[in-house]
Amino acid sequence: METTQSTKIQYTAKDFKSDQYVRWCPGCGDYAVLNSLQKVMADLGVAPHDIAVISGIGCSSRLPYYTSSYGFHTIHGRGAAVATGVKVANPKLTVWQITGDGDCLAIGGNHFIHSVRRNVDLNVLLFNNQIYGLTKGQYSPTTKKGFVTKSSPFGTVERPFRPAELTFGARGTFFARLLDVDLKTSQQCMIAAAKHKGTSVVECLVNCVIFNDGAHGWLSEKETRTDRTIVLEDGKPMIFGKDRNKGLVLDGFNLKVVTIGENGVTENDILVHDAKCQDTTLHMKLAMMEGPEMPIALGVIRDVEEETYDEAVEAQIAEVQAKSKIKTFDELIATCEQWEM
Repeated sequence: METTQSTKIQYTAKDFKSDQYVRWCPGCGDYAVLNSLQKVMADLGVAPHDIAVISGIGCSSRLPYYTSSYGFHTIHGRGAAVATGVKVANPKLTVWQITGDGDCLAIGGNHFIHSVRRNVDLNVLLFNNQIYGLTKGQYSPTTKKGFVTKSSPFGTVERPFRPAELTFGARGTFFARLLDVDLKTSQQCMIAAAKHKGTSVVECLVNCVIFNDGAHGWLSEKETRTDRTIVLEDGKPMIFGKDRNKGLVLDGFNLKVVTIGENGVTENDILVHDAKCQDTTLHMKLAMMEGPEMPIALGVIRDVEEETYDEAVEAQIAEVQAKSKIKTFDELIATCEQWEM
């Protein structure tokens, strides 16, 4: 059906669901992320044929089969490379890259940091369950030190990667974090990622019910979630807690939790989130918060504008073509040395 300016197709999540049976373990956090993504695709209003979903290898990388759009299930760790090629070849496509903590940060680590550095206009959903699920429970680059797995029977001795740290180190322009059970925040993060021009990295904290059940359980518990997480919103005070009476302030160079109403603290003392700030200092501190006293930051932490790789490539090609005397492939062939038999 063709649309005009006065006629616009209204999509629903069903329009982005394929006819494939979703094959994840019952209770897997990937289900929630998939459902949120399909809802977001509908809300964005981009036609299914204008979307490409690219993945590598892993449990989360099955996701392209479950969306009604173009898709490419690539090889281990190479999702970013293929997604970059798709976007550069057809900049008009909305490209979602689906990857896991193993696929993205181990074998795919080099591709990941360079796609972020180049600022390719990709929407990266990085599923982080802190374990290798598809290959049956080995520790991953984000597994916590000391954790016992099938490949670390006495506990891993390695320090884990932190996706936010890698993203900022690669000069990332967008970073957000969501929790699988928090559907509202998940959809807000994905919509913001899709609207951002450049590489949008969304760390999805998901549960692997088989090999690392409860990895994020201390955040997921509904009764205590509001005290252990803070949902950041650009331009709004960093307030959280069940009673909305806790907030973040700067104490020297560090962040500190205070209680509004105690020791003369008022809402005016609470830091206001600025996701658009070019300086990464506070964004990094917010993304790296952890420990019993500090909440885990969810929502959009960083969202700044920079030139995108695909736009730069397209502009360069147009500039070279405008200056070149050769306009067609036949004209190019005519400039080459030729023989006739």
